[in-house]
Amino acid sequence: MEGETKKAAMSDTETSDTLTRIQLGDREIILVGTAHVSRDSVEEVSRVIRSEQPGRVCVEIDAARYRTMTEGQSWASLDIGQVLRQKKGFLLLANLVLASFQRRIGAELGVQPGEEMKAAVRVAEELGIPFTFADREVTITLRRAWAASSLWNKNKMLAALLSSAVTREKLNEEEIERLKKRSALDDMMEELAGFLPSVKQVLIDERDRYLATRIFEVQEQRVVAVVGAGHVKGITAWLERLAKGSESLDISALDEVSQPGRARKLLPWIIPAAIAALIVAGFFRGGWHGALTLLWKWIVVNGGLAAIGSLIAFAHPLTLLVAFVGAPIATLNPFVGIGMLTGVVEAFLRKPRVSDFESLSDDIQSLRGFYRNRVTHILLVFLLSSVGGMIGNFIALPYLVAHL
Repeated sequence: MEGETKKAAMSDTETSDTLTRIQLGDREIILVGTAHVSRDSVEEVSRVIRSEQPGRVCVEIDAARYRTMTEGQSWASLDIGQVLRQKKGFLLLANLVLASFQRRIGAELGVQPGEEMKAAVRVAEELGIPFTFADREVTITLRRAWAASSLWNKNKMLAALLSSAVTREKLNEEEIERLKKRSALDDMMEELAGFLPSVKQVLIDERDRYLATRIFEVQEQRVVAVVGAGHVKGITAWLERLAKGSESLDISALDEVSQPGRARKLLPWIIPAAIAALIVAGFFRGGWHGALTLLWKWIVVNGGLAAIGSLIAFAHPLTLLVAFVGAPIATLNPFVGIGMLTGVVEAFLRKPRVSDFESLSDDIQSLRGFYRNRVTHILLVFLLSSVGGMIGNFIALPYLVAHL
């Protein structure tokens, strides 16, 4: 059966405003293109599943996100210090920002993002229809996008995410209507992809392929797949390629986060090597006085800007001292980032309270909340000290060359 289906050519495709019917031999796949913030989409999903009575329902969500949507996100067990030591600070920050973005959109439009996915599962359970969570885990998508980005693009990505989370600008009528025709999260992902072409493949193309493959793999004759409207075109194209047998069904590689190659592993050592070379050159040109002068200038620039970044985050005075002293040390040892040091120290000095975890979902809605909540405040210290140290390194190199 599977082999026959795999070889079957796509015989017909019918498209309406919200439905795309795709014939794969004797199988029919019905794509319901939704907007994750539209009440009409919620009603449409329920109506289509009841009227079509499919053998299986596929939804564009992963199991972890579904649990979060239905049970709520529990932050009580979060160990922020452990997160930073495991070098997952950026990932946690990105997850919080995405949650903030979706909550803000839901508040403005009166429908929480993902309601139509919950409706699809609820109706499927009511009718006794098996269902499949067809999307890739969002954390894997973010980690793959992060791994595919250069240092400059990583900072652009964080800036775009943070600005979307804390902006006070209200959506105008045109933007509201656009979101009602598209997935809010997909819309944000596509905006990021346009802003960062280097990660478009991860944010858009890979998910189209992943969703299409998971839908194509099911054995039932009739399948209803509930997906964001922005994915319908890409999924349809991938289903056609899979039906012709021109693409493999093996998508295990899309669930892996690639390790950096040898050249990329050497990149973090370039700045330490350049700093050391300049100080050695200073020794040959001016003896110990010349070397120590360059060393001191580098410490002041690098440590000073890391401390300024921490100051902007309203870090504890002891954290400011750690930023100033630790940034030059962290630069010479790429395995320990200055953000990790300052974040862990801040977490020790200002431990998150129970109330911080309880109000986290609300506090991430505004910049003031990010500063007020101790969990997000620690992440801000981590982020801004990292950015300050990075800027300090780029300023210090030409500065030292000029004073050599």
